[in-house]
Amino acid sequence: MITATRPAYRPYVAVVKTARRLSPHFVRVTFTSPDFDVFGTDRRDQRVKLVLPGRDGTVCDIGQDDPEAIANGDWYTRWRDLPDEERMPFRTYTVRRIDPEALELDIDFVVHHDAGPAGSWAEAATAGDHLVVVGPDARSADSAQGIDFHPGTARRILLAGDETAAPAICAVLEGLEPGLDVDAFIEVPDVDDALTVRSGDARVHWLPRGERPHGEALIEAMEAWVAASGDVLARAAAPRPQVLEDIDLDVDLLWDSPADAEGEFYAWIAGESSTVKLLRRMLVSGCGVDRGRVAFMGYWRAGQVERTA
Repeated sequence: MITATRPAYRPYVAVVKTARRLSPHFVRVTFTSPDFDVFGTDRRDQRVKLVLPGRDGTVCDIGQDDPEAIANGDWYTRWRDLPDEERMPFRTYTVRRIDPEALELDIDFVVHHDAGPAGSWAEAATAGDHLVVVGPDARSADSAQGIDFHPGTARRILLAGDETAAPAICAVLEGLEPGLDVDAFIEVPDVDDALTVRSGDARVHWLPRGERPHGEALIEAMEAWVAASGDVLARAAAPRPQVLEDIDLDVDLLWDSPADAEGEFYAWIAGESSTVKLLRRMLVSGCGVDRGRVAFMGYWRAGQVERTA
């Protein structure tokens, strides 16, 4: 039963069913849980939290086995109040696939030679390993939280990001209705990192970075797209002059996902913060696109690790 009082998110004890390398820099882990029958299916680019196990494989207690704690929705308070030695880190990922009937959840991980805690865990994951997934509860009236893709009435859609945004972009592409005019630009480390995605008629451009600086290939591809899309962007212009506030990436979170609105055009941009900031300015300041038609998410910042609190 869907209720307004049930928390939007809850912790799930998730066990690794399979882990397989998709490409040189992507690993897909399929989790299972008897409780995934109530996992939310809104998907799109929906975010979840993965609470990683300790070095010995133990999982910290944030109420994942306590029905009362789950009903109270206090997992974060419990995590925050744990002693330092018991508080395991968590990281944010995207629902790549959820199948409540099969009790399966797919999460795609980016792995590098200097992978962080989550990437290192995924690279070594084997069947039977477990962690805690904090994800949507389909029985909550608010289960669609954590979704930033809000195209509204748009029929012309632009998706852009680096490898950290690839799982979200692929999930969005697979959920789009037919008949939309869509371009997706995804910068990845290597030519072999182009993933298989059911994209319909969407034009999906995989941009291998190779030895080039991070973001350069994506910026160049976007510049070319903008130059060829003047008519679309002109129709998406704001009705009055806009001022973009200056965002200090060392202090502020680069994140805005406007609500659904009327309009032909919609852009969704995610990945490394400095590149996302530049692309946002390219569209809003450079082309005059209504800022209410541009979602932008700085998933990470070069030289910094994700903060968990």
